Amino acid sequence: MRDPGSTQRLDRWLWCARFVRSRSLAARLCAGGMVALGGGTVSKAHQAVRVGDRLTLRLGRWERSVEVLALAARRGPAREARLLYAETVPPRALVEAAEPWTSLFEEDAEELAPAEPEPSR
Repeated sequence: MRDPGSTQRLDRWLWCARFVRSRSLAARLCAGGMVALGGGTVSKAHQAVRVGDRLTLRLGRWERSVEVLALAARRGPAREARLLYAETVPPRALVEAAEPWTSLFEEDAEELAPAEPEPSR
């Protein structure tokens, strides 16, 4: 962990904090507009992150809001990565959970019932 006055690249911090599996995925997340820093959308992976910054991440179907508590010196285990940030708001689902699977033809079951076979000649 580094001096509180220093900065770190956003893609590297996301990778070290284990939000993504690789730095290239972190860069894609930034380029795709899925990361907001202090309320403004980030478009470059090299954006500087400082201790105290607030990030909003859209990861899959979830939106997470975190505060940067420390900068990483290395990508360590998950226990170490968890010390780099604090959740400011519980994760929020962007899409409601899907209902249990039902047949697409449930309502039309009678119409789709097999017809009586035609008598053979």
